[in-house]
Amino acid sequence: MGRTKHSRRWLDRHFKDVYVKRARQEGYRSRAAYKLLEIQAKKRILGPGMSVVDLGAAPGGWSQAAARIIGAQGRIVALDILPMEPLPNVTFIQADFREEATLARLRQTLNGEVADVVLSDMAPNLSGNPAVDQPRMIYLGELALELARQVQKPGGSLVVKTFQGEGFEAFHKELRTSFERVTSRKPKSSRPGSRELYLVATGYTSY
Repeated sequence: MGRTKHSRRWLDRHFKDVYVKRARQEGYRSRAAYKLLEIQAKKRILGPGMSVVDLGAAPGGWSQAAARIIGAQGRIVALDILPMEPLPNVTFIQADFREEATLARLRQTLNGEVADVVLSDMAPNLSGNPAVDQPRMIYLGELALELARQVQKPGGSLVVKTFQGEGFEAFHKELRTSFERVTSRKPKSSRPGSRELYLVATGYTSY
């Protein structure tokens, strides 16, 4: 079966994308790595030797970028329902992090440590209907926050993708109950027209 006009247009845009080209040149698995790198350049949330949990990690762009920053003395535990090819200095758990058994595996992998940083670039399978997609996106953000509250060390950071729209302000307010500072970032590497926004929460306290 031949490709549709829509899929051909998407492929044309994809392969002309400057960040796709950079990812190929610089050895990143996906253009998404540059979103985290832009956030890092502004906020400096990652540093050598840190412990990181990466939610919704596949195909591994964020884990790969983070690993290059924290170095061999750091630790990254990546989770996703989808499979992910191995990465140096990254421990991957293929499982649904919403399940209690997965949380137990995460704690075991962390070996009693707590995370300096929790990352979440998760997004739902988009239907194209904002009335459906928006609450799904907010729900994923809430899940990421709940997990961070269980594995994060005091003073730690959370970076979570969300969409602006209904529920955004309430989620932003909820983040502020557990973190000293919450700022929003719209990376230049986000695709044109995308509603995605990243909330960067630093100075974890508790709730």
